[in-house]
Amino acid sequence: MTETLHIIGGGMAGSEAAWQAAQAGVPVVLHEMRPEVGTFAHQTGNLAEMVCSNSFRSDDDEQNAVGLLHWEMRAAGGLIMEMADRHALPAGSALAVDRDPFAEDVTARLKAHPNVTVEYGEITELPTEGHWIIATGPLTSGSLAQSILKETGEESLAFFDAIAPIVYADTIDMEKAWFQSRYDKGETEEERKAYLNCPMSKEDYEGFIDALLAAEKTEFKPGETAGYFDGCLPIEVMAERGRETLRFGPMKPIGLTNPHQPDVKPYAVVQLRRDNALGTLFNIVGFQTKMKYGAQKEVLRRIPGLEKAEFARLGGIHRNTFINSPTLLDDQMRLKSRPNLRFAGQITGVEGYVESAAMGLLAGRLAAAEILGKPLASPPQDTAMGALVRHITGGADAKTFQPMNVNFGLFRPVDGLKGGRRGRKDRYKAYTDRAKAAWQQWLDAA
Repeated sequence: MTETLHIIGGGMAGSEAAWQAAQAGVPVVLHEMRPEVGTFAHQTGNLAEMVCSNSFRSDDDEQNAVGLLHWEMRAAGGLIMEMADRHALPAGSALAVDRDPFAEDVTARLKAHPNVTVEYGEITELPTEGHWIIATGPLTSGSLAQSILKETGEESLAFFDAIAPIVYADTIDMEKAWFQSRYDKGETEEERKAYLNCPMSKEDYEGFIDALLAAEKTEFKPGETAGYFDGCLPIEVMAERGRETLRFGPMKPIGLTNPHQPDVKPYAVVQLRRDNALGTLFNIVGFQTKMKYGAQKEVLRRIPGLEKAEFARLGGIHRNTFINSPTLLDDQMRLKSRPNLRFAGQITGVEGYVESAAMGLLAGRLAAAEILGKPLASPPQDTAMGALVRHITGGADAKTFQPMNVNFGLFRPVDGLKGGRRGRKDRYKAYTDRAKAAWQQWLDAA
């Protein structure tokens, strides 16, 4: 009888790992502590619940590294990408997801799989026997985190991740806001109008920055420090770095024309993206925040078009933990001191839904191959998957290891191609062509 694979954590990584192993014919028990034990960020007991943004970011598999990762996961029969595609919302060149139906479908598919059993309840200690994948994510429970620290002898690294607010669509003033994707990107009219835009004059912007800087913020507990991941900075932290920072970040006014005042170029623009298929909810793009709830309402209602906004969810902040993977994990994502334990997802030091799911996909395949007696090599480093796992399991400097999104900076150069901005388009296409061929070859050999 084939040995059972146990997976702790039913987020993006754990769900994908369970699917891949089950599809390979390995019995899987997926352990999820929710809803019996909740977290600050989660609101349901569904598997693969999306807690921050509803975006899987760029879906361009020729010019974008995360889009390439989408392609590789689709080619590998990934459950997360299949459900994301099924519940996609218009988002220009990005892939945004209707989060609740997405999580409900992932949960249903896993529970219906004959090789998967879902067990609810908290695992508080690292198991000593059997095949296990630890995919507990950035909100690993305190007891299990302590057990991991005890085993590794390493101090856990930490950063703070902030959640963006969600607005009820019918409370947005459409006499001020308008629908348009930046540069009218998208193949359909719906995609070209995937974002809701709220324009700001210079006076509006300056007043907003003043209010943002003066607003009450969530306080840290004693001993905690604000080690933010740069890809998820709270807006107030960005504003503290310079008054113009937001105008060159999530509030940049480029590529947009206000139909209410076509002759007036906005000084800044706040974008909102549809958060559900009904179009009743919109999240404020890039507006992660640690402002206190009362201050959030006051500051956000200074945005033209949001003066009377009502919020389905306000922003929040929580601590994310991850292990020092370059020193602790081998290239099979196994804990060097306990090779029966693999780690996957954000706890390994990757950042983002897609990257987390990708590391779950890889861990699930590697674990299943080992259990079935058909060991599988890690994917080639010229693939997006291979570049990312190579980074976290040894490519990064352990002394300065920080969470990382997939990006072309992790890829080996292609000989004979021009560097710099002018050669970027050809260079990225060469990266993606090479990666697709290598990934398909790896899949065929499995």
